[in-house]
Amino acid sequence: MSQQEHPFAQYVRILGKGRNGSRGLSGDEAYEAMRMIMAGEVAPIQLGAYLMLMRVKEETPEEVAASVRAIREQLAIPANAPKPDLDWSSYAGKKRILPWYLLSALLLAQHGIKVFMHGASGHTAGRLYTKDVLPQLGVPVATSLDEACNQLATQNFSYIDLEHLNPRLHDIIELRPLLGLRSPVHTIARMLNPFNADHVIQGIFHPGYRPTHQEAGQLLAIPRMIVIKGEGGEIERNPDQEVLLQVVNKGEMSEETWPAMFSRRHVRPDEMNVADLKSLWTGELNEEYAEASVLGTTAIALYTMGRVANREEAEAEAARMWAARDKTRFLSA
Repeated sequence: MSQQEHPFAQYVRILGKGRNGSRGLSGDEAYEAMRMIMAGEVAPIQLGAYLMLMRVKEETPEEVAASVRAIREQLAIPANAPKPDLDWSSYAGKKRILPWYLLSALLLAQHGIKVFMHGASGHTAGRLYTKDVLPQLGVPVATSLDEACNQLATQNFSYIDLEHLNPRLHDIIELRPLLGLRSPVHTIARMLNPFNADHVIQGIFHPGYRPTHQEAGQLLAIPRMIVIKGEGGEIERNPDQEVLLQVVNKGEMSEETWPAMFSRRHVRPDEMNVADLKSLWTGELNEEYAEASVLGTTAIALYTMGRVANREEAEAEAARMWAARDKTRFLSA
């Protein structure tokens, strides 16, 4: 007795029909495939096959944008949600260098800029994640979208883990240790921009993914977005290297390169001590690489938001904000 084919099987077949027969998904196909995944309408074996076939092929901007649309339709965003000034994704974790980018985000928040950060944690062993570091700095993390909205309204900053933002997507990212590879969801989650901010900053590790994010941002009609190869894959400027900024601005794509902030490379520390983040903020720690990383990341964020016209203005404004920070606390009351 023959069985009726499962509705999701067509998407696995499209991706896996062989060297000459397979192809990528159209926008409509990618949307429907992700809608079914989010609705729990696929079998676990189908999900694994889909993720790994997509991984081998590598996701296209059209597939990413369509998947983001399908997921965003299922996010329960509160009706009175404040609109962030900047959407900031944090999905990589840090392995060798402290997450100095957190000080950049908190610096922006202290100066009245609403920063919404979302990310994942624990999917790769040996990494330090935003979710784990913020509480050590005395900065609470949100465990619901309502709480995130309240934090944005009262302290200009909120971080929520994917576990609470979208549990289904979180479960899929958590498959990495089982599958042995990252899946397209790592790209898609970064692009979610749940509160529909006009300004989005993206950090990636593999340079080849920069244009994928940039073109997906264009397809999603994000007013202004910048993608960089960040330190460790996070949104963090490595001041020892030049950085390529791939920009989406009102539907137009462009790119520019900012030079390295130092003529020589710094020696990486032997260990990561989270207490150093607070010490740098209070001025007790004098570490030029760390401070340059904070200022460089802040400058890129300011430029992403269009608050400055060029690199020179961005770096000058970042330095002014850093000098004017309240060293006794990370966030304004």
